[in-house]
Amino acid sequence: MLVVDCPDSTGVRANGVGARELFVPAANDIPSASGRNPMASDRSSLARRVYASHSRSLEWANETFEADGARFVRNRDHPNIFDANHVSHATCESERDIERLFARVEREYAHCPHRRFDVDPWTPPAFVARLTLDGYVADEDLLLVLEGELQARPAPCDIRRVETEEQWAGSAALHELDWLERWKRLGRTPEPSVPGAFAALRRKSPPDVAYWMAYHDGMPVAYAWSWQGVDGVGVVEDLFTHPDYRHRGIATALIAHGVADARARGAGPVIISADPGDTPKHMYRALGFRPIVVVRHYVRRLSD
Repeated sequence: MLVVDCPDSTGVRANGVGARELFVPAANDIPSASGRNPMASDRSSLARRVYASHSRSLEWANETFEADGARFVRNRDHPNIFDANHVSHATCESERDIERLFARVEREYAHCPHRRFDVDPWTPPAFVARLTLDGYVADEDLLLVLEGELQARPAPCDIRRVETEEQWAGSAALHELDWLERWKRLGRTPEPSVPGAFAALRRKSPPDVAYWMAYHDGMPVAYAWSWQGVDGVGVVEDLFTHPDYRHRGIATALIAHGVADARARGAGPVIISADPGDTPKHMYRALGFRPIVVVRHYVRRLSD
């Protein structure tokens, strides 16, 4: 077993949130003279950095603070948005600590019709088990990382940074279509307020987050965003192409553009997330991304 120190991803230790230890099985690895396998350590370190960039990207435009063994992300202006109102980086293991965290969550999210906890590979198993016992339902994000060159030669594509009001409106229209597709695929009832709320949050992103739109004959047909991330791990996310313009290489061109942008601003590895139940994960894999972390979102709707 490999023992790895696991500080919280910002390096801040407050209200009892601090370093913890993760025991990582080192199967099929030959330990070094010190008893540790450096390759296993490197893999674990990259996974932590990947998760740090991913989780930080959910905090933009929201209030964040640490308390009672976890990190709180909150936005009172958008109570229905799960990404803007959730708890992550939980370290609680004992029944007493878990109960204290749950009580704090009820106070801090009284404005929300849901409760959400994001669970990473280093969350204590006892905490995850308690969420399952209490009726939380999990969905997953598969995080994939590109460490080398993109395995593609993208076709020329008209890609522009989203800056003007007209461009933001075009992005919002595509984003609404993205949500409608998602709800249909999942068999869920559309929530009309959600796309607009996400569009508003996007416009409050930090200035180093670049939103991109791809055009075909002057018409916006696809979008994505890129960011240099934290600790050298960049992010390309929210990739969406209008159904009428798929399989033309536009998505690949956007990914290549985003990867190049993140790396030009200091990133090395670059991550992208995928729905494990959808098909884009196979395209990402073919482009050279490899799976590295699964993040689980445990949700309970108060109306259920």
